[in-house]
Amino acid sequence: MVHALRAVVCLSLWLSVCQVRGSYIPQEMNKTIQNLLQHYKIPVRERFNGRPVFSRDLLNGKMETKVVFMGAVLDTYKKLIEHMMKQVPSPHIAGTQVPSASAVAPAVPTAAPGTASNAEAGGLRKELDYILTKIKFLKRHYNEQETLLHGLQKLRDIKMDDMVVQSKALWELPWLYEEASTLITRNKERRRRRRQTRKFKTRPQLH
Repeated sequence: MVHALRAVVCLSLWLSVCQVRGSYIPQEMNKTIQNLLQHYKIPVRERFNGRPVFSRDLLNGKMETKVVFMGAVLDTYKKLIEHMMKQVPSPHIAGTQVPSASAVAPAVPTAAPGTASNAEAGGLRKELDYILTKIKFLKRHYNEQETLLHGLQKLRDIKMDDMVVQSKALWELPWLYEEASTLITRNKERRRRRRQTRKFKTRPQLH
């Protein structure tokens, strides 16, 4: 009973937040999301189980970290919405095929969307396409972060067992080590200047 009441309270707060914190979200986008949630229904206890798909922990860090994180989030949303659109039944089979919930995304706890008729499938695809368009529009402002993410992905895919890679990495290490050390020094110097600036601003003025 306690869990059910807590879930209801969380749902009420979430709905109010969706309405209040929408200064950058067009009314049409907010309405479209609410319509989509009617199709992609999951139990309230699953929605508020304390395990969000996108953690907000990194949003408490520095601005640089926030920007990189949000670039990655938007890229993930783009891929997710595109995958969801592929799951929408084609007009000639709509109403006979139910997409598998496990195919949406491994990290997203979902239930299988309800069976859709031809008209419903068309409307669903249109709404998903609208959301995808909004995400792509916003994502254009994160091109630099996208380049950084692709670079990080390449680092992750380095072939550790390749002798050529090992030799070239050793050859490049002196320059990269020097560059990494220089960045640390510059960062410390920037922090020191900021502290001095804050002290100067907070120092009482003598008249």
